[in-house]
Amino acid sequence: MAETNTSAVSPGDNPTLDVDVKPSKETQRLSFITVPETPPESPPSGSNISEIQSKKNTQDILTISTTQLENKSNYEAAPASTNCYQDATENTLTNVVSQLAHSLNPATRLKHKLQHSKDLIVCPGVYDGLSARIAQAVGFETLYMTGAGSTASMLGMADLGIASRNDMVRNADMIANLDSHNFELIADMDTGYGGPVTITQTVNQYIRANVAAFHIEDQVLTKRCGHLSGKKVVSNDVYLSRIRAARAAIDLARADIQLIARTDANQQLGYDECMVRLKAARDLGADVGLLEGFKSKDEAAKAVKELAPWPLLLNIVENGHSPLITVDEAREMGFRIMIFSFAGLAPAYMAMKGAYEKLKHQGITGIQGSGVGPKVLFDVCGLQQAVEVDKKAGGEDYKGMA
Repeated sequence: MAETNTSAVSPGDNPTLDVDVKPSKETQRLSFITVPETPPESPPSGSNISEIQSKKNTQDILTISTTQLENKSNYEAAPASTNCYQDATENTLTNVVSQLAHSLNPATRLKHKLQHSKDLIVCPGVYDGLSARIAQAVGFETLYMTGAGSTASMLGMADLGIASRNDMVRNADMIANLDSHNFELIADMDTGYGGPVTITQTVNQYIRANVAAFHIEDQVLTKRCGHLSGKKVVSNDVYLSRIRAARAAIDLARADIQLIARTDANQQLGYDECMVRLKAARDLGADVGLLEGFKSKDEAAKAVKELAPWPLLLNIVENGHSPLITVDEAREMGFRIMIFSFAGLAPAYMAMKGAYEKLKHQGITGIQGSGVGPKVLFDVCGLQQAVEVDKKAGGEDYKGMA
Protein backbone atom coordinates (compact mmCIF):
# COMPACT_ATOMS: atom_id res chain seq x y z
CA MET A 1 0.00 0.00 0.00
CA ALA A 2 1.44 3.34 -0.93
CA GLU A 3 1.86 5.87 1.87
CA THR A 4 -1.07 8.24 2.21
CA ASN A 5 -0.65 11.93 2.79
CA THR A 6 -1.78 12.49 6.36
CA SER A 7 -1.90 16.26 6.23
CA ALA A 8 -5.33 17.48 7.24
CA VAL A 9 -7.72 18.69 4.56
CA SER A 10 -10.20 21.39 5.37
CA PRO A 11 -13.68 21.50 3.83
CA GLY A 12 -12.83 24.40 1.55
CA ASP A 13 -9.80 22.72 0.05
CA ASN A 14 -10.00 21.04 -3.34
CA PRO A 15 -6.96 18.78 -3.29
CA THR A 16 -5.69 16.80 -6.23
CA LEU A 17 -6.13 13.23 -5.17
CA ASP A 18 -3.43 10.67 -5.73
CA VAL A 19 -5.01 7.28 -5.19
CA ASP A 20 -2.12 4.96 -5.85
CA VAL A 21 -3.51 1.47 -6.28
CA LYS A 22 -0.83 -1.06 -7.14
CA PRO A 23 -1.70 -4.01 -9.40
CA SER A 24 -1.73 -6.45 -6.46
CA LYS A 25 -5.13 -8.03 -5.96
CA GLU A 26 -4.53 -7.57 -2.23
CA THR A 27 -4.70 -3.81 -2.59
CA GLN A 28 -8.38 -3.01 -2.47
CA ARG A 29 -8.56 -0.04 -0.15
CA LEU A 30 -9.53 3.54 -0.67
CA SER A 31 -7.03 5.87 0.98
CA PHE A 32 -8.57 9.27 0.92
CA ILE A 33 -11.36 9.60 3.47
CA THR A 34 -11.08 11.41 6.77
CA VAL A 35 -13.78 10.23 9.16
CA PRO A 36 -13.99 8.51 12.54
CA GLU A 37 -14.11 4.73 12.09
CA THR A 38 -16.99 4.40 14.57
CA PRO A 39 -19.03 7.06 16.33
CA PRO A 40 -18.23 7.63 19.99
CA GLU A 41 -20.77 6.60 22.59
CA SER A 42 -21.87 10.21 22.85
CA PRO A 43 -21.27 13.16 20.55
CA PRO A 44 -18.38 15.46 21.47
CA SER A 45 -19.57 18.62 23.19
CA GLY A 46 -20.70 21.16 20.62
CA SER A 47 -19.88 18.81 17.74
CA ASN A 48 -21.37 19.51 14.35
CA ILE A 49 -20.79 18.62 10.73
CA SER A 50 -18.22 21.37 10.26
CA GLU A 51 -16.15 20.08 13.15
CA ILE A 52 -16.32 16.55 11.79
CA GLN A 53 -15.18 17.73 8.36
CA SER A 54 -12.35 19.88 9.66
CA LYS A 55 -10.73 17.51 12.17
CA LYS A 56 -7.00 18.11 12.21
CA ASN A 57 -5.97 15.01 14.11
CA THR A 58 -3.96 12.83 11.75
CA GLN A 59 -5.12 9.72 13.59
CA ASP A 60 -8.52 10.28 12.00
CA ILE A 61 -7.07 9.90 8.51
CA LEU A 62 -7.95 6.30 7.92
CA THR A 63 -7.73 3.74 5.17
CA ILE A 64 -11.34 2.70 4.68
CA SER A 65 -12.41 0.04 2.22
CA THR A 66 -15.51 0.56 0.16
CA THR A 67 -16.89 -2.56 1.81
CA GLN A 68 -16.74 -0.73 5.12
CA LEU A 69 -18.56 2.24 3.57
CA GLU A 70 -21.39 -0.03 2.48
CA ASN A 71 -21.54 -1.93 5.78
CA LYS A 72 -23.36 0.21 8.33
CA SER A 73 -23.42 -2.41 11.06
CA ASN A 74 -21.35 -0.17 13.33
CA TYR A 75 -23.95 2.55 13.07
CA GLU A 76 -26.87 0.18 13.43
CA ALA A 77 -25.42 -1.10 16.71
CA ALA A 78 -24.91 2.39 18.12
CA PRO A 79 -27.09 3.47 21.08
CA ALA A 80 -29.99 5.82 20.44
CA SER A 81 -28.13 8.70 22.08
CA THR A 82 -25.73 8.79 19.14
CA ASN A 83 -28.39 8.98 16.42
CA CYS A 84 -27.88 12.68 15.76
CA TYR A 85 -24.11 12.27 15.53
CA GLN A 86 -24.58 9.12 13.48
CA ASP A 87 -26.77 10.92 10.93
CA ALA A 88 -24.33 13.81 10.70
CA THR A 89 -21.40 11.43 10.20
CA GLU A 90 -23.20 9.37 7.58
CA ASN A 91 -24.35 12.44 5.67
CA THR A 92 -20.86 13.91 5.80
CA LEU A 93 -19.35 10.63 4.67
CA THR A 94 -21.79 10.40 1.76
CA ASN A 95 -20.95 13.93 0.65
CA VAL A 96 -17.21 13.37 0.97
CA VAL A 97 -17.32 10.11 -0.97
CA SER A 98 -19.45 11.71 -3.69
CA GLN A 99 -17.13 14.70 -4.05
CA LEU A 100 -13.98 12.61 -4.07
CA ALA A 101 -15.38 10.05 -6.49
CA HIS A 102 -16.14 12.95 -8.83
CA SER A 103 -12.47 13.98 -8.60
CA LEU A 104 -11.02 10.56 -9.37
CA ASN A 105 -9.92 9.72 -12.89
CA PRO A 106 -12.31 7.48 -14.86
CA ALA A 107 -10.09 4.39 -14.71
CA THR A 108 -9.90 4.55 -10.91
CA ARG A 109 -13.67 4.98 -10.64
CA LEU A 110 -14.31 1.96 -12.86
CA LYS A 111 -11.72 -0.12 -11.02
CA HIS A 112 -13.44 0.51 -7.70
CA LYS A 113 -16.85 -0.28 -9.17
CA LEU A 114 -15.53 -3.67 -10.23
CA GLN A 115 -13.68 -4.41 -7.01
CA HIS A 116 -16.16 -3.15 -4.45
CA SER A 117 -19.58 -3.69 -5.99
CA LYS A 118 -21.46 -6.60 -7.48
CA ASP A 119 -23.62 -4.40 -9.69
CA LEU A 120 -23.87 -5.10 -13.41
CA ILE A 121 -22.35 -2.20 -15.37
CA VAL A 122 -24.48 -1.69 -18.50
CA CYS A 123 -22.84 0.24 -21.34
CA PRO A 124 -24.40 1.47 -24.58
CA GLY A 125 -22.23 1.38 -27.66
CA VAL A 126 -21.09 4.82 -28.85
CA TYR A 127 -18.95 5.74 -31.81
CA ASP A 128 -18.73 9.55 -32.02
CA GLY A 129 -19.29 12.68 -29.97
CA LEU A 130 -23.03 12.92 -30.56
CA SER A 131 -23.78 9.30 -29.67
CA ALA A 132 -21.69 9.66 -26.51
CA ARG A 133 -23.48 12.86 -25.51
CA ILE A 134 -26.88 11.26 -26.01
CA ALA A 135 -25.92 8.20 -23.96
CA GLN A 136 -24.71 10.42 -21.14
CA ALA A 137 -27.81 12.61 -21.34
CA VAL A 138 -30.12 9.64 -20.72
CA GLY A 139 -28.14 8.69 -17.64
CA PHE A 140 -25.46 6.12 -18.51
CA GLU A 141 -22.31 6.39 -16.38
CA THR A 142 -20.13 4.01 -18.40
CA LEU A 143 -19.96 4.00 -22.21
CA TYR A 144 -18.42 1.60 -24.71
CA MET A 145 -16.59 2.82 -27.81
CA THR A 146 -17.29 0.19 -30.43
CA GLY A 147 -14.64 -0.53 -33.03
CA ALA A 148 -17.23 -1.45 -35.64
CA GLY A 149 -19.14 1.77 -35.03
CA SER A 150 -16.00 3.87 -35.00
CA THR A 151 -14.82 2.37 -38.29
CA ALA A 152 -18.21 2.92 -39.92
CA SER A 153 -18.56 6.46 -38.56
CA MET A 154 -15.01 7.73 -39.11
CA LEU A 155 -14.09 5.87 -42.28
CA GLY A 156 -17.34 4.66 -43.81
CA MET A 157 -15.85 1.17 -43.93
CA ALA A 158 -16.75 -2.28 -42.66
CA ASP A 159 -15.12 -3.65 -39.51
CA LEU A 160 -12.29 -5.55 -41.20
CA GLY A 161 -9.31 -4.27 -39.23
CA ILE A 162 -9.13 -1.17 -41.43
CA ALA A 163 -9.18 1.42 -38.63
CA SER A 164 -5.63 2.17 -37.54
CA ARG A 165 -4.30 2.69 -34.05
CA ASN A 166 -4.25 6.44 -34.65
CA ASP A 167 -7.89 6.36 -35.75
CA MET A 168 -8.97 4.53 -32.61
CA VAL A 169 -6.86 6.56 -30.20
CA ARG A 170 -8.11 9.83 -31.67
CA ASN A 171 -11.74 8.76 -31.38
CA ALA A 172 -11.31 7.38 -27.85
CA ASP A 173 -9.52 10.55 -26.74
CA MET A 174 -12.33 12.76 -28.05
CA ILE A 175 -15.13 10.70 -26.50
CA ALA A 176 -13.46 10.01 -23.15
CA ASN A 177 -12.77 13.69 -22.53
CA LEU A 178 -16.16 15.11 -23.43
CA ASP A 179 -17.04 14.93 -19.74
CA SER A 180 -14.57 12.65 -17.96
CA HIS A 181 -15.82 13.62 -14.49
CA ASN A 182 -19.22 12.10 -15.15
CA PHE A 183 -18.68 8.96 -17.19
CA GLU A 184 -16.09 6.28 -17.90
CA LEU A 185 -15.21 4.96 -21.35
CA ILE A 186 -14.43 1.35 -22.19
CA ALA A 187 -12.79 1.20 -25.61
CA ASP A 188 -12.08 -1.42 -28.24
CA MET A 189 -8.34 -1.92 -28.85
CA ASP A 190 -8.73 -4.69 -31.44
CA THR A 191 -5.51 -6.76 -31.54
CA GLY A 192 -3.30 -4.01 -30.13
CA TYR A 193 -2.23 -3.20 -33.73
CA GLY A 194 1.06 -5.11 -33.69
CA GLY A 195 3.55 -6.94 -31.50
CA PRO A 196 4.52 -6.25 -27.88
CA VAL A 197 6.32 -2.97 -28.62
CA THR A 198 3.37 -1.58 -30.57
CA ILE A 199 0.92 -2.82 -27.93
CA THR A 200 2.94 -1.06 -25.23
CA GLN A 201 2.71 2.22 -27.15
CA THR A 202 -0.99 1.72 -27.77
CA VAL A 203 -1.74 1.09 -24.10
CA ASN A 204 0.16 4.23 -23.13
CA GLN A 205 -1.83 6.25 -25.67
CA TYR A 206 -5.12 4.92 -24.27
CA ILE A 207 -3.99 5.81 -20.76
CA ARG A 208 -3.16 9.37 -21.84
CA ALA A 209 -6.52 9.55 -23.61
CA ASN A 210 -8.31 9.02 -20.26
CA VAL A 211 -9.80 5.67 -21.30
CA ALA A 212 -11.02 3.68 -18.28
CA ALA A 213 -10.70 0.18 -19.78
CA PHE A 214 -9.91 -1.53 -23.07
CA HIS A 215 -10.22 -5.01 -24.51
CA ILE A 216 -7.52 -6.68 -26.57
CA GLU A 217 -8.20 -9.84 -28.54
CA ASP A 218 -6.62 -12.90 -30.12
CA GLN A 219 -7.70 -12.49 -33.74
CA VAL A 220 -5.09 -12.20 -36.46
CA LEU A 221 -4.06 -8.66 -37.40
CA THR A 222 -6.31 -8.72 -40.47
CA LYS A 223 -9.26 -9.18 -38.12
CA ARG A 224 -12.96 -8.79 -38.65
CA CYS A 225 -16.05 -8.04 -36.60
CA GLY A 226 -16.62 -10.71 -33.97
CA HIS A 227 -20.03 -11.46 -35.46
CA LEU A 228 -18.86 -12.28 -38.98
CA SER A 229 -18.04 -15.82 -40.09
CA GLY A 230 -14.56 -17.08 -40.91
CA LYS A 231 -12.65 -15.56 -37.98
CA LYS A 232 -9.09 -16.74 -37.39
CA VAL A 233 -7.16 -16.45 -34.16
CA VAL A 234 -3.46 -16.45 -33.37
CA SER A 235 -1.79 -19.14 -31.27
CA ASN A 236 -2.24 -19.05 -27.52
CA ASP A 237 1.42 -18.08 -27.13
CA VAL A 238 0.99 -15.01 -29.35
CA TYR A 239 -2.24 -14.09 -27.58
CA LEU A 240 -0.63 -14.28 -24.17
CA SER A 241 2.30 -12.18 -25.37
CA ARG A 242 -0.26 -9.47 -26.13
CA ILE A 243 -1.71 -9.77 -22.62
CA ARG A 244 1.77 -9.66 -21.02
CA ALA A 245 2.73 -6.57 -23.00
CA ALA A 246 -0.49 -4.77 -22.08
CA ARG A 247 -0.19 -5.71 -18.39
CA ALA A 248 3.46 -4.63 -18.23
CA ALA A 249 2.66 -1.27 -19.85
CA ILE A 250 -0.12 -0.61 -17.33
CA ASP A 251 2.08 -1.56 -14.38
CA LEU A 252 4.99 0.55 -15.59
CA ALA A 253 2.67 3.54 -15.94
CA ARG A 254 1.18 2.82 -12.50
CA ALA A 255 -2.23 3.30 -14.10
CA ASP A 256 -5.66 2.01 -13.09
CA ILE A 257 -6.88 1.43 -16.65
CA GLN A 258 -8.61 -1.96 -16.71
CA LEU A 259 -7.26 -4.71 -18.99
CA ILE A 260 -10.01 -6.81 -20.56
CA ALA A 261 -8.75 -10.03 -22.14
CA ARG A 262 -10.95 -10.99 -25.10
CA THR A 263 -10.92 -14.25 -26.99
CA ASP A 264 -12.65 -14.90 -30.32
CA ALA A 265 -11.55 -18.56 -30.39
CA ASN A 266 -15.03 -20.01 -29.84
CA GLN A 267 -15.95 -19.95 -33.52
CA GLN A 268 -12.76 -21.62 -34.73
CA LEU A 269 -11.46 -23.69 -31.79
CA GLY A 270 -14.39 -24.12 -29.43
CA TYR A 271 -15.36 -23.33 -25.86
CA ASP A 272 -12.68 -25.39 -24.10
CA GLU A 273 -9.89 -23.51 -25.87
CA CYS A 274 -11.54 -20.24 -24.86
CA MET A 275 -11.35 -21.35 -21.23
CA VAL A 276 -7.68 -22.24 -21.57
CA ARG A 277 -6.92 -18.82 -23.00
CA LEU A 278 -9.00 -16.80 -20.58
CA LYS A 279 -7.66 -18.62 -17.51
CA ALA A 280 -4.10 -18.02 -18.69
CA ALA A 281 -4.89 -14.32 -19.32
CA ARG A 282 -6.41 -14.06 -15.86
CA ASP A 283 -3.28 -15.57 -14.33
CA LEU A 284 -1.17 -13.00 -16.18
CA GLY A 285 -3.10 -10.15 -14.56
CA ALA A 286 -6.00 -9.34 -16.88
CA ASP A 287 -8.68 -7.59 -14.84
CA VAL A 288 -11.73 -8.79 -16.79
CA GLY A 289 -12.47 -11.53 -19.32
CA LEU A 290 -14.51 -11.43 -22.53
CA LEU A 291 -15.55 -14.50 -24.51
CA GLU A 292 -16.85 -13.22 -27.81
CA GLY A 293 -19.54 -15.19 -29.62
CA PHE A 294 -21.32 -17.41 -27.11
CA LYS A 295 -23.28 -20.12 -28.89
CA SER A 296 -26.03 -20.41 -26.29
CA LYS A 297 -27.28 -18.89 -23.04
CA ASP A 298 -26.21 -22.04 -21.21
CA GLU A 299 -22.67 -21.59 -22.51
CA ALA A 300 -22.62 -17.99 -21.27
CA ALA A 301 -23.81 -18.99 -17.79
CA LYS A 302 -21.29 -21.84 -17.71
CA ALA A 303 -18.40 -19.48 -18.49
CA VAL A 304 -19.31 -17.15 -15.63
CA LYS A 305 -19.37 -20.05 -13.16
CA GLU A 306 -16.16 -21.61 -14.45
CA LEU A 307 -14.20 -18.36 -14.21
CA ALA A 308 -15.77 -16.98 -11.00
CA PRO A 309 -15.00 -14.80 -9.16
CA TRP A 310 -13.08 -13.23 -12.04
CA PRO A 311 -15.39 -10.61 -13.64
CA LEU A 312 -16.65 -11.27 -17.14
CA LEU A 313 -17.90 -8.85 -19.77
CA LEU A 314 -20.80 -9.81 -22.04
CA ASN A 315 -21.04 -8.31 -25.53
CA ILE A 316 -24.53 -8.19 -26.99
CA VAL A 317 -24.95 -7.64 -30.71
CA GLU A 318 -28.60 -7.88 -31.73
CA ASN A 319 -29.08 -9.92 -34.92
CA GLY A 320 -25.50 -11.17 -34.61
CA HIS A 321 -24.14 -14.67 -34.07
CA SER A 322 -24.93 -14.94 -30.35
CA PRO A 323 -28.26 -15.39 -28.56
CA LEU A 324 -29.96 -12.29 -27.20
CA ILE A 325 -29.44 -12.09 -23.44
CA THR A 326 -31.32 -9.42 -21.51
CA VAL A 327 -29.85 -7.23 -18.80
CA ASP A 328 -31.82 -9.12 -16.14
CA GLU A 329 -30.61 -12.48 -17.46
CA ALA A 330 -26.99 -11.28 -17.55
CA ARG A 331 -27.28 -9.98 -14.00
CA GLU A 332 -28.71 -13.31 -12.85
CA MET A 333 -25.86 -15.19 -14.56
CA GLY A 334 -23.30 -13.06 -12.76
CA PHE A 335 -21.75 -10.98 -15.53
CA ARG A 336 -20.14 -7.75 -14.29
CA ILE A 337 -20.09 -5.63 -17.46
CA MET A 338 -22.51 -5.73 -20.37
CA ILE A 339 -21.94 -3.82 -23.59
CA PHE A 340 -24.47 -3.29 -26.37
CA SER A 341 -22.14 -2.57 -29.28
CA PHE A 342 -24.81 -1.68 -31.85
CA ALA A 343 -27.20 0.13 -29.48
CA GLY A 344 -26.42 3.46 -31.15
CA LEU A 345 -25.21 2.47 -34.61
CA ALA A 346 -28.16 0.34 -35.77
CA PRO A 347 -30.92 2.75 -34.62
CA ALA A 348 -28.99 5.67 -36.15
CA TYR A 349 -28.78 3.80 -39.44
CA MET A 350 -32.51 3.03 -39.42
CA ALA A 351 -33.52 6.60 -38.51
CA MET A 352 -31.23 8.29 -41.04
CA LYS A 353 -32.12 5.86 -43.80
CA GLY A 354 -35.81 6.50 -43.22
CA ALA A 355 -35.37 10.28 -43.27
CA TYR A 356 -33.17 10.20 -46.38
CA GLU A 357 -35.62 7.92 -48.22
CA LYS A 358 -38.51 10.22 -47.36
CA LEU A 359 -36.52 13.21 -48.61
CA LYS A 360 -35.64 11.39 -51.81
CA HIS A 361 -39.15 10.23 -52.63
CA GLN A 362 -41.43 12.76 -50.92
CA GLY A 363 -39.30 15.89 -50.75
CA ILE A 364 -39.46 16.14 -46.96
CA THR A 365 -37.49 14.60 -44.11
CA GLY A 366 -40.33 14.07 -41.66
CA ILE A 367 -38.47 15.95 -38.94
CA GLN A 368 -40.89 18.89 -38.95
CA GLY A 369 -43.08 18.78 -35.86
CA SER A 370 -40.72 16.55 -33.90
CA GLY A 371 -39.46 19.44 -31.81
CA VAL A 372 -35.86 18.46 -32.56
CA GLY A 373 -34.09 21.53 -33.89
CA PRO A 374 -30.62 23.03 -33.58
CA LYS A 375 -31.12 24.19 -29.98
CA VAL A 376 -32.14 20.73 -28.76
CA LEU A 377 -29.14 19.07 -30.38
CA PHE A 378 -26.73 21.77 -29.23
CA ASP A 379 -28.01 21.50 -25.65
CA VAL A 380 -27.21 17.78 -25.72
CA CYS A 381 -23.75 18.70 -26.97
CA GLY A 382 -22.96 21.05 -24.09
CA LEU A 383 -24.31 24.40 -25.24
CA GLN A 384 -25.39 25.55 -21.78
CA GLN A 385 -22.13 24.45 -20.19
CA ALA A 386 -20.18 26.45 -22.77
CA VAL A 387 -22.31 29.55 -22.15
CA GLU A 388 -21.81 29.16 -18.39
CA VAL A 389 -18.03 28.86 -18.75
CA ASP A 390 -17.92 32.04 -20.81
CA LYS A 391 -20.17 33.86 -18.35
CA LYS A 392 -18.16 32.86 -15.26
CA ALA A 393 -14.97 33.99 -16.96
CA GLY A 394 -16.46 37.42 -17.59
CA GLY A 395 -16.79 36.89 -21.33
CA GLU A 396 -19.60 38.21 -23.47
CA ASP A 397 -19.22 35.98 -26.51
CA TYR A 398 -22.48 34.15 -25.94
CA LYS A 399 -24.41 36.79 -24.00
CA GLY A 400 -28.14 36.82 -24.73
CA MET A 401 -28.13 33.38 -26.35
CA ALA A 402 -31.59 31.84 -25.96
